[in-house]
Amino acid sequence: MLDLKNPTTQQHAMEAFFFGYQAFTAKADEMLERRGLSRVHQRIVFFIARYPNLSVKELLALLGVTKQALNMPLRQLVEMHLVESVASEADKRKRLLELTEDGARFEQSLRREQVKLLERVFAEAGEAAVDGWLAVNLALGKSQVTAD
Repeated sequence: MLDLKNPTTQQHAMEAFFFGYQAFTAKADEMLERRGLSRVHQRIVFFIARYPNLSVKELLALLGVTKQALNMPLRQLVEMHLVESVASEADKRKRLLELTEDGARFEQSLRREQVKLLERVFAEAGEAAVDGWLAVNLALGKSQVTAD
């Protein structure tokens, strides 16, 4: 177990996390930048791909952002024909989000690059390290939810 009372250990753990996240996002950031997009756009298409027919309200909850923060990037994705907003069959007032064919291809290309990296580093690290990595990331995610 890391001694996080030790400032050197704190810095080492945080630096490892920083550089790991930087490596994880680097290729996707390049791909996004070529289209004039950012990580928030990637998060939007990721969750719409993960949860088809997601409502705007559900997307706001997943991303943990305000309606104002989501408005412009979502509108850009709709204008670029990557995302569609369709009326719910059950409630015509409710808007559901889905990826267009181009949006699905775009999301898959972003994810494919990140999966390649994960496959490589997971193979290098081994199963126990991967299990630990998953446990730490799940715990980080839960701590964010409980902190709100």
